[in-house]
Parts: sequence; structure tokens; C-alpha cells
Amino acid sequence: MTPYDRLRDRFARIATVGEASAMLGWDASAMMPPGGAAARGDQLAVLAGIAHGMLVEPAAAADLAEAEAAPPAAPWDAANLRLMRHAHTRATALPQALVEAQTRANSACEKIWRDARAASDFAAVAPALGEVVRLACEAAAALAPALGLSPYDALMDGYQRGIGAADVAPVFDAYETFLRRALPEAEALQASRPAPVRPEGPFPEAMQEALCRQLSARIGLDYSHARLDRSAHPFSGGTPTDVRITTRYDTADFTQSLLGVLHETGHALYERGLPEDFARQPVGEAAGMAAHESQSLIVEMQACRSDEFLAFLGPELAAAFGGDAAPYAPGNLARLWRRIGRGFIRVEADEMTYPAHVILRFRLEQALIAGDLAVADLPGAWNDGMRALLGIVPPDDRRGCLQDIHWYDGAFGYFPSYTLGAMAAAQLMAAARRAVPGLGAALARGDLAPLLGWLRANVHGKGSLLGFNDLLRAATGKPLDPLDFEAHLAARYLQ
Repeated sequence: MTPYDRLRDRFARIATVGEASAMLGWDASAMMPPGGAAARGDQLAVLAGIAHGMLVEPAAAADLAEAEAAPPAAPWDAANLRLMRHAHTRATALPQALVEAQTRANSACEKIWRDARAASDFAAVAPALGEVVRLACEAAAALAPALGLSPYDALMDGYQRGIGAADVAPVFDAYETFLRRALPEAEALQASRPAPVRPEGPFPEAMQEALCRQLSARIGLDYSHARLDRSAHPFSGGTPTDVRITTRYDTADFTQSLLGVLHETGHALYERGLPEDFARQPVGEAAGMAAHESQSLIVEMQACRSDEFLAFLGPELAAAFGGDAAPYAPGNLARLWRRIGRGFIRVEADEMTYPAHVILRFRLEQALIAGDLAVADLPGAWNDGMRALLGIVPPDDRRGCLQDIHWYDGAFGYFPSYTLGAMAAAQLMAAARRAVPGLGAALARGDLAPLLGWLRANVHGKGSLLGFNDLLRAATGKPLDPLDFEAHLAARYLQ
């Protein structure tokens, strides 16, 4: 075996350990009884330590040096080798003890957070969050010099390579300026039109689940390689050949479960479309979390909330739930599911105000990592930020700084990916509409196959061969252009 062959074998084994961790993580959120939390934290920590140890072994460094002295000529293998080096650089910057300590602290804090959020009791989780932040700062300080980045950018690099705070901040500042003008205009226009009629329940959970499975399969999810389960916070996990999506059900309103499943199906379709020839290799992975979010949002927001798709979906919902068909009319669904409102909860926000929630988190987590914001002061800083961005203040911490799992699970640097993904989704959809004849007509039939085929060729099948902006440039002819997102919002909400 050549040094590169040995590296491929090593990274395949590391990826397999990661797959085991992914399944344990899914189980912890979807199936595990509360009494298993402590042991699960140990299990995940040991697996993280094993994967880390395999990556930092001296033999890995030796093989990297030899392979780089005579790198493979094939572009995919050359890119794979570069990504291997990047992963090795990150791993060797972090002591194994720190990796395991972070995994344990994150797991422990996340379990405390569940109860603290339900009770709106930030004080109950603040000590555990303080430890998570302390360890995140320690990891960021170790990674920064190795990667040649600032501490916060080193954390961002773990979610979307090549994008730093200096890239994101002006995009977010410009969007804040757009929002200050566009939001009142959209609110006024909405107020001048008839309010939507909400479908009347109850909507039995079994009926909702059957509909979610039916529609996710229709838009491309193969359930011989997928599962749909329940969790407190909808997510997509698992592996490319065994994807796991979850949702939550409300018998009074099927909207959350259905749109949540369509969103998570977008993530799952991306995983299912990754290049099989480079499975369990760095270049065969998704191109980052902003790229991943673009795929969930191009399905949910760009395709499934479009006028064309709603023309198909309305009759399907009326047939499934029965009763008065008027609330399921496409025009009413459009007013219902594309309604602007200043709310406290990120995951319930409309697509115009959603970026404000992300901007708030981006600014706060930078301050936490820089040491400019103490954990104890987080609730007040959160409320001040919401007042400044949306003019509202959460009445309690459950609807404020306790609402998201991310920080309590150690995910700092992740939040910018949500809005970068939304912007990329608009840009990709505009390109797909230009490139795919009859795309709108297909959506009106409930057929996402033409869109999925274009995404397979231009996004999914590229794996991590290209960085975020290069991926967009290859697919759309330009790097990220936030104006495409603003144009999408203007067409949908300001006309």
C-alpha cells in the first residue's frame, strides 16, 4: 500500500467510529431513557478519544508527509489529501484529554439543559454551560495558532471551512439594514390583506406521521435507507446509508411536523447523494454546515413553500385530513406558511426575521469566546439584542437564551451556517430555475425529481471537493451573493 492508500484506510476507520457516535447521538435524542445519560456521555467520550487517537498517531503524520511529497494527480484524491492534512492539523492541536473532557461536559450540560429549558431556569444550567464555554475557549485557543486563525474563526472552521467572522459580519450588517426597511413594509402589506384561516384539528399523530412519511418519500427520501422518529428538537443524523430524521407532533397543528420533516428531508437527501466512491473519506463528506443548510432550505423554503408546490400540496392535505377544504386552498396555505411576524423562537421564525435570530447568536457567541461576555450575563445580553434587532423582549429565558440546544452541546461557531445556508438556497434555486426547463411545472405536480437531479449534479455529488464559495461559483456562476436572498424575499413578501 502507498502512504496515501494507508491514509484512506485510516480515515475510513475513523469515519466508521464517527458513524457509531452518530448513531449513539441519535439514540440519545430519540430513544434513550433518561437513566442512560451518564453512561452515554462516557460512551461518546471514549469513541471521540479513539477517533482522535487514530488521527494523531505518529504513523499518520509520517504517511501524510510521504504522500504530500508525491501527491496523487487525480483532483479528487489531491483534494482528499489536503482535507486529511487539515483534519490532522486540527486534531494534533487538541490534547486527547481535552477532546474527551469536552465530549463529557457537552453531553452532561445538554441533559441539564433539557430540564432547565422546560422550567425556564437558566441558573440551573449556568454552571454546566460555564464549563462548556471554558473548554470551548481552551480548544479555540489551541486551534487558533495551528490553523492561523482567530479563536472564534477556528471554531467556525469546524463547521464551514474557509468562512470566518470577517466574511460574515458585513453580510449580516447589510442584512440588518435591509430588514429595518423591509420588515415594516412587509408587515404593512400583510396587514392590508385577509388573514389566513387555520385548519381545524385535531390532527392525530399517527395521521400526521403517515403524511410526513408519504410526502418525504415523494420528494425523494428512500426509506430503505432512512428512518423517521420523534425528538424534542427535529434533526437529521445517522450516516449516508442510514439517515435518521426526526420531528415532533402537535395534535392541534400539523404544520410543525410536516414542514420540519420536509426540512430534515433536504438534509437527508444531501447525505444520500454524497459521492459513493469517496464514502468515509474527507472529500466524500458534505461541503460544510452552511452548504448542508442550503439543501434543507432549498427543499423546505424554496421548493415546498413555493406557489407551484402548494398548488399540489393543498388537495393532498384536504384529502388526508378531511373537513372543510377551504383552509387547504393553496392561497390560504401561502398566507399561513409565509406569514411575517416578530417572534421569540428561532425555529418558528419566518424566513425574513429568521436571520435576525442568527445575527444575535453570532454576536453573543463571539463575545462569549472572546471573554467579553460572562455566562451569568447571557440572559440580559440576549434580551438587549432581541430588543435592538426585532424590538421585542422574551418574557422568560425559555423563550430567550434557553431555547436552542447548540451552546449547551458545545456547538460554538455553528449558527452563522443557518443564514449563510438560507442565502445560498435562494441563489441555488434561482440558478436551478434558469437551468432546468419546466421546473415550476414539475413542482406543481409535487415532483422534485428535476430539482433533485440538478442538486445531485451541482451540489450533492461534489462532496467536499470544493469550498463553500467555489461550490456556489461552479453551480451558479458566482460566490455567495446575499442580494439573491433579498430578491427572493422581496418577490415573496413585498409584492
